[in-house]
Amino acid sequence: MAVDPVCKMEVDEENAKFESEYKGKKYYFCAPGCKKVFDENPEEYVKE
Repeated sequence: MAVDPVCKMEVDEENAKFESEYKGKKYYFCAPGCKKVFDENPEEYVKE
C-alpha cells in the first residue's frame, strides 16, 4: 500500500485511479482533489 502524500490515507497502487510522477517517483492519491493539490506544489509533500 502507498500513502497519499497529501492526506496520508492508504492507497492500493494496483487500483489507484489517481497518480502523478515527480522526479522519477510515482505518487498515488485517494481522490482527484489530493492529486490536484500535490501537482500544484509537489515540493511541499515530497520528503527526499
